[in-house]
Amino acid sequence: MKLATFRNPHLQKPRLGIVFGDYVIDGCSAYTAMLKEEGEEDAEVLADAVLPSGMTAFLRRGRRAWDAAERVLFKARSFINKEYGEGLAFKLSEVRLYAPVPRPGKIIHTAGNFREHAKEAEKAKWEFPIPQWISFLKSPSAVVGPYDDVIKPKFVNELDYELEMAVVIGRRGKYVSKERAFDYVAGFMVFNDLTARDIQRQEMKNGLLNFGKNLDTFAPMGPYLVTKDEVNDPHNLKMELRVNGEVRQSGNTNRLSVSLQEIIEHYSWVMLEPGDIITTGTISGVAAFRENPERYYLKPGDLMESEIEHLGTMRNRIVAE
Repeated sequence: MKLATFRNPHLQKPRLGIVFGDYVIDGCSAYTAMLKEEGEEDAEVLADAVLPSGMTAFLRRGRRAWDAAERVLFKARSFINKEYGEGLAFKLSEVRLYAPVPRPGKIIHTAGNFREHAKEAEKAKWEFPIPQWISFLKSPSAVVGPYDDVIKPKFVNELDYELEMAVVIGRRGKYVSKERAFDYVAGFMVFNDLTARDIQRQEMKNGLLNFGKNLDTFAPMGPYLVTKDEVNDPHNLKMELRVNGEVRQSGNTNRLSVSLQEIIEHYSWVMLEPGDIITTGTISGVAAFRENPERYYLKPGDLMESEIEHLGTMRNRIVAE
């Protein structure tokens, strides 16, 4: 299943969507229509309780919500053909997609787990080491959607890209063992850890990773939450980032030096909540570690495409503040 958060053009607000082909179905509204057909008198109340209209609330509901979403997906063609009425299914090309989890509780960012990224830093004589298990929190306020603009602040000269995979937590848990880690996963997304290298460089002199990675719009994610059952092997997915059509990063999740299960286990010393996000770190090819990096830093007008096999492609335009 692919889940999205989209702007319902009839209701004019964000809603949980279930993706079917080129369409997105309003989950809560569609489930309401199904319950009404079955004679449920309090269909709206029951639908909102079982299959709520927000992603985080949906993930918190657990198994009953997933079962209801499966029922809607089974009837997808009926909603597209308007057998249940208008305003339940929309063409993806005609709606705005937000980040699938518009406001995560926390984003646990991990770095150094693609060792090729660390090696390219050493080769470029980056002044700070990149050991495994670097971690920091990415601000939820930095989150934007898969096709939203990324704002280059007027005080940033070295705006860099970092293609990553994001793991979306679907179940509350702490001290999770790697053997059970995927029991706590709802699915996966494409993620881009935008970084102001000039600010990062100054911050890291004090051992910090803060504003250089947390400025507004510095966390595009999406386009969908692809459920774990849709991804045959999350440890073997092609990854590619392009700027104006030029390939800048190319890799595969099979180059992770630790497994996704180990990453989840490692960071579950803090309570993981539905809607929380854990990232993998980036592959090689970032601008900062290239020869003549100023040629590769993102500039206003650039179109950045972030793609992971089976998870989709984000397209974000860089704009000046």
